[in-house]
Amino acid sequence: MTVEEQAAAPAETGSAKLTVGSVFCASTLNSGRVLAMAAAAAAPGSTDPVDLVLAQQLAAERPDIPAVNVAAEDVDPARIDRRYSLTRVRNLQRPAQKGHRDVVVMRGDLASVLKEVKIGREERAVVIKNADLSSRRGNRALAVADALVDENDHVGPFQLHGFIELRPTAAGNFADDVAASPDSWARVNVWSASLRLQHWANVLLIFTLSLTGYFIMDPFFGPSATDNAQQAGYLMGWVRVIHFTAAFLWLLVGIARVVSALRSRDRYLRWPMLWPLKKKEDFKHLGEVLGHYAFLSDETPLYLAHNPLQQLGYTGMYVAGFFQMIAGFALYGMASMNTSWFWGLVSSPIVWFGVGPVRVFHAMMMFLIWMFVIMHIYLAIRADSLERHGGISSMINGGVWIRRGSKPIDAPKIG
Repeated sequence: MTVEEQAAAPAETGSAKLTVGSVFCASTLNSGRVLAMAAAAAAPGSTDPVDLVLAQQLAAERPDIPAVNVAAEDVDPARIDRRYSLTRVRNLQRPAQKGHRDVVVMRGDLASVLKEVKIGREERAVVIKNADLSSRRGNRALAVADALVDENDHVGPFQLHGFIELRPTAAGNFADDVAASPDSWARVNVWSASLRLQHWANVLLIFTLSLTGYFIMDPFFGPSATDNAQQAGYLMGWVRVIHFTAAFLWLLVGIARVVSALRSRDRYLRWPMLWPLKKKEDFKHLGEVLGHYAFLSDETPLYLAHNPLQQLGYTGMYVAGFFQMIAGFALYGMASMNTSWFWGLVSSPIVWFGVGPVRVFHAMMMFLIWMFVIMHIYLAIRADSLERHGGISSMINGGVWIRRGSKPIDAPKIG
């Protein structure tokens, strides 16, 4: 039985109570507005546990949003053959719209609602992955969508705004996406554990590869070339083993990042985020960020995750890392290029350009990567000092601090 079907059934004495968990936002509406829309879909005087807990949560979290009363004839409850309710809410005011408009709120089973709304394939995949994780924790996803009603009572296309976790009280209390702050700041979880693990693995592996790679290029300690083999020992051999091992581990980290870009439930890890310049406003924001970094302006557009310049830099690093791996494995495969078709394919750049140019390219890419690392460290410290969002610590604990009421460009309004 779905959440809406449970809502249509009488509440049984002694049944498990419900609580509202995290609110996942799939549009420009923030969590408070999504919660308010879900609460507005309740029938007048409803004693259903779902309606009651939504109203209580809205009153506790967002007392600034008034409760909406609807007429009984405007409520079309869920049915067995239609696992969502339809409620006409009259004269509803939304932050992004001027004046009041009538809307039809669709609330119910996520899979059923997704069949009725207009949503892109990428956004649909992110919503489904987040809902799957919620269901594995024993929670139910109550989807919320709406459609505008025009002057001729014609209902427009439905837009999904997100879903609300409904949890039985006995199931445990999981941390919400936005942890309450005792003052005017809110801590928002942004970076997943998998991304943070990949970040620090990259730090360790790039440092190891650079140190050992520079030694292979120009041995700066240990026995000299004039020493005999017994004096020289196996130092270069151990350095090469460490270098090759780190290279294969770096390849695994790269594969993990590609997989997360295609399959992650976190929209900040998905592949569309790799190119942040999708519309005219993005180029404008990029110029504003460049002006701020060049000390030409005090203000900068607020982003919850990466601003356009940061994301372009990280995307550039992914591209640089890809070509660095091609060059490195081409050099590694030279010894086996005539004995295996696979290593022959991997070592194709050696055949095309020669050993010398590939080695020079491999070394130059190392210096380019370290130029990025140095700039990245400087800008991270600078951003933490000026913006005070906790960007550096976010790569340890996953969260940033944002002032309540702020509206990031890449996220709903905070608070």
